[in-house]
Amino acid sequence: MNVAIVGTGYVGLVTGACLAEAGNTVVCIDDNAAKLARIQQGMAPFHEPGLMPLVAQMQSEARLRFTSDLDEGTKSARLILLAVGTPSAADGCADTSGLLNCVAALAGLLDHACIVAIKSTAPVGTCEQAQAVFDARPEHLRLRAPVEVASNPEFLAEGHALEDFRHPERIVIGAGTPQAAQVLQEAYAPFDHDGAKLMLMGLRSAEFAKYACNAMLAARISVVNELACIAGRLGADVQAMCKVAASDSRIGGRYLQPGAGYGGSCLPKDLRALIRMADSRDEPATLLRSVERVNQRQIRLLFEAIRAHFQDRLDDRCIAVWGLAFKPGTDDIREAPSLALIRLLLDAGARIRAYDPVAAAAVRRAVDNPRLALAPTALDACRHSDALAVLTEWPEFTEFDLHELALCLKASVVFDGRHLYRTETLSEAGLLHYPIGRDAGREAGFRMRRQPAALHGLQGE
Repeated sequence: MNVAIVGTGYVGLVTGACLAEAGNTVVCIDDNAAKLARIQQGMAPFHEPGLMPLVAQMQSEARLRFTSDLDEGTKSARLILLAVGTPSAADGCADTSGLLNCVAALAGLLDHACIVAIKSTAPVGTCEQAQAVFDARPEHLRLRAPVEVASNPEFLAEGHALEDFRHPERIVIGAGTPQAAQVLQEAYAPFDHDGAKLMLMGLRSAEFAKYACNAMLAARISVVNELACIAGRLGADVQAMCKVAASDSRIGGRYLQPGAGYGGSCLPKDLRALIRMADSRDEPATLLRSVERVNQRQIRLLFEAIRAHFQDRLDDRCIAVWGLAFKPGTDDIREAPSLALIRLLLDAGARIRAYDPVAAAAVRRAVDNPRLALAPTALDACRHSDALAVLTEWPEFTEFDLHELALCLKASVVFDGRHLYRTETLSEAGLLHYPIGRDAGREAGFRMRRQPAALHGLQGE
């Protein structure tokens, strides 16, 4: 099948490479010609394991190509997928202007019958808006070259998106006609041989399903983070609680790790957009608003723990920060908890030495402050620093000799934003441990003992 994909961001480029791998002829279209040139030269626009080798292979086999010409790129496409960004507007609503501008441009260009499927996360009713634009074309064009709009939301997790696309848990297709559904089913058939993963529904239901899934994930994260805070106040072990909860088949074990809160390009903006959609229909969305408030509180809790430990004097302190991406496996720093903490610390007068294996360059572009230094290694970030704050659970952060880490930190304290370590193990190495959510007062009684630490004590399961 000839497929055109508009947008070479995270969703568009992964989708293009995987559909080409499945045997389709794919054209990826983007109005940023310089970006396309870098991709064609093998330069990744973002970090995603395995993606660029696949892109190069598909280009060499002439199944994937790139263009900045919308007309030329969509000329023979039977299926056009729109993967245009829908960022948060100032009021929290999804900004669909770029997406609808693309629809308007296509309406003026398309002269053949095709399906236009929206992969962008867009508010309920967006597909109907797009269909109205195509239906407003002159009658002779509508009859000769009908265009049907469908919804095909993506469910890719950064860091293992290729695996998610090749082996999806579900394939959601929102279609208003059997013809539109058939074309999309054909495109996804290589990834769903027995049809068991296909979920066919109406346009609005498909659009809503994407928001609903992200809202439920965000709620789960905020619930476990709030429970961690309560457990800390009561002197209970939140990790023990999580083991109990994970053993309950009604709950399960995923997304049960307390931390500094969710970030990234999806959960924060999609939750805001869903709340705004609820507002537009006079629905209170009480729970979703609470989910958002809990998440916003998390990073503040970590900052307050740092400030309290240093008795409100941060202007002469240097804080090492491990982990800048919002999650491991990606260089995405959009709404990352690390950036929020760094800005709070800088505003309080502290200096920062930060390290991340892939996201350092993105942070340098996002934060221009002479008191922020980017270190080449994790241990280098800790040298001459007073304390360490861990914000991303990169595997390498569980592989250090804790005795060496203790010698690097002047104040010998770790603020653990991901519950990555065991308090007892850090204490044996002479390190004070503040896991996020635990009452800081409880930590004051730990005696500092400088002994070599066994790596098996790190909590990486």
